[in-house]
Order: sequence, then structure tokens, then C-alpha cells
Amino acid sequence: MVRSEFGSVNLGSLHEPVFRGNELDYTRQCVESGFVSSVGEFVNRFEDDLSKRYEGRCIVATNSGTAALHLSLLAAGVVPGDEVILPAATFVATANAVRMCGAEPHFVDINLSTLAVDPESLRKHLAQVCVDSSGTLTNRNTRRRISALIIVHLFGHGAPMKEILEAAGGFGLPIIEDAAEAVGSNSGGRPVGVSSPLAALSFNGNKIITTGGGGAVVVEEPETASLIKHLSTTAKLPHQWEYVHDLVGYNYRLPNINAALGCAQVEQLDHFVKQKRTLIDRYEKALRELDEVQMIREPADGESNYWLQTMMISEGHEISKILEALYESGIGARPLWKPLHQLPMYSACQRSELPNVESVAKRLINLPSGVGVLG
Repeated sequence: MVRSEFGSVNLGSLHEPVFRGNELDYTRQCVESGFVSSVGEFVNRFEDDLSKRYEGRCIVATNSGTAALHLSLLAAGVVPGDEVILPAATFVATANAVRMCGAEPHFVDINLSTLAVDPESLRKHLAQVCVDSSGTLTNRNTRRRISALIIVHLFGHGAPMKEILEAAGGFGLPIIEDAAEAVGSNSGGRPVGVSSPLAALSFNGNKIITTGGGGAVVVEEPETASLIKHLSTTAKLPHQWEYVHDLVGYNYRLPNINAALGCAQVEQLDHFVKQKRTLIDRYEKALRELDEVQMIREPADGESNYWLQTMMISEGHEISKILEALYESGIGARPLWKPLHQLPMYSACQRSELPNVESVAKRLINLPSGVGVLG
């Protein structure tokens, strides 16, 4: 426990979940019903609750955010041998989902202000590496089809989707939003994740709301949602007793008991967002006299859930020493994930120049960010 202006709270964890609502009641109801696996009323209820928050779009609940990304890529038409463009500054699951399709990640740079894919550098890179081959967008260097673009809303801040859509629009790339960290965030008055036909959410234990482990796909077209649902349930055709599967499917279903937890968490989402927005103000006030530190704030046209409270250190400072000092003080701070192009399994992947990704990786620190930090 650390005593500070935040009160006596646990600052040793980056993002602990908070259970102060109907979690016990709903999970008890689930256990008493006997439907704790992939069938039950709470799965449908959880999907309906989320649909109301995403402009009535179809929701397919899954057992992880990675599963939601994988299904989104499959629904977008990504096949083995393709390339998928994504930022090098994101959690490894974004690239792993691409590989799960048999495709190759292709990394691009981010903007220092938004921490999302930089529209202008994206436009220039696509113009340099892409060629239209009989109506198919192809990498002129690898001759592989470029079949999708993933936009990551990092740390809950909405990416500049209008500018990104304009930059990518001339190339006809299907866009998938990785909104795993942005549940409860808004951009331009709309929920983050509805600027494209497909978006993936995460409800892992460290997210703003949790189902313990889980995710969801936000889908614009009902027919596409039906396909994703089918793939997520091992592609089994409906029948009273026979087991017939017409596609290669996956056991990606969200268990009912996890959905029960999620229903209780969704009820508290607005409160959680309000608390985390208070927390960023507290951090900024506490650090305002440090010229070398700048807290990352939301875009001018958006309202972030501030999933992770993030500070950027000025150039020339060694963040490893800062992290070590914080750790020794009992404060569970973390750096940015290692940039994906620096991981051994992705080091040979196609990429643009990545100066901003590499700069941020040396300067960014995430501070304890759970709602419980405020007590």
C-alpha cells in the first residue's frame, strides 16, 4: 500500500479490476441455472447491452480479444499468404491474430500526438509499396496481396479515423479497428469502434471492464455477424443431435458465467470512465512541475476512457532508471510493449520507417491506472 494524495491504495498493480456492482449476484444466478458454459441468457444479455452502446450494431461475444481480432480478419477476407498493415506500437496479440490467419504483418509508424497510425506517413508508404495488380492491391516488393489495415486505438484514445480513412480510401483497403483498449471511449460523438465495418473489443482482466477473459466483435452487417458467430461456434450446423460442420471453425465462444460478470461490469462502465478521467487530472496535477514529463491527453474531438494513464518523458532520459525507482517504491509502472518489429518472430516482416514508434518506446511510461487507485 502506498500513501499519497490518492489516499492509501494499492499502486503495485498496473490495472486491477474493480467489482462493486452485481457481479456476485449475476454469477450466482448463472451457477444456479446450470448454464455456465457457452449457452445461457447472460451471453445474449451481454451482447444486447453492448449493442446499445455501439449504435445498435451486431455484437458477437468471444472468449478473448485475440479471438475477436482473428474472426474479424477472417470475415474481412484475409487468407494465407496475404499481408495485413498494422502499427508496430501495439500489444503482440494484434500481430498474432494476423499470423493465425496464415498472413504476414506489415508494420507502419504512428503519430506522436495520437499514438495511432499516422495518416500522412501511411499514405506515403502505401503509395511507395503498393501496386494495383488486376484490381488487387499488391506489395511491389513481396508480390503478396495486402488485404486489410488494422487501426489500434492505443490506451483508449480514439485514432483520427476520418484522416486515416481518407489516407487509405484510395487504396480500397478493408479496415478493422482494434478497439480492445477503448471500450467506453468516444470520438466525434460516436463510440470508438464504429467508423469501420468491423471492430474487436477485449474484456481481459486488465481492461476497463472485464469478463475475466473475453472479447467481442462489433459488426456493421448482420450477414457478416452471422458468419462470425458461426465460425466462433466450431462452424456447427444447427441440428437436434447430429454434428455436422461445414467450415473450419473455432471454439471461441464466451462462457455464460463470464458473460454474467460482464453484464455487471457494463452497468458500471460510465462510472469507471468518469473515475479514470478524474485520475488523469490527478496525475497531471501531481506532475505539473516536472518539465520533463507530459501526460498523454485525449484528442480534441474525443472522450477517452484513459484505460492506461500514460506519461511521455523528454528525449535524453533513461526510462529504465525511472521504472526501477518506481518499482522499488512499490509503484507498478510499465513501459510501452516492445515494438513488434523488434520481436524475433516479426523482425523480418515488411515495414515502413518507424522513427516515432522507436522514439515512443524509449520515452513512454504507463502508471497505475485502475479505478481502484482513487480508493
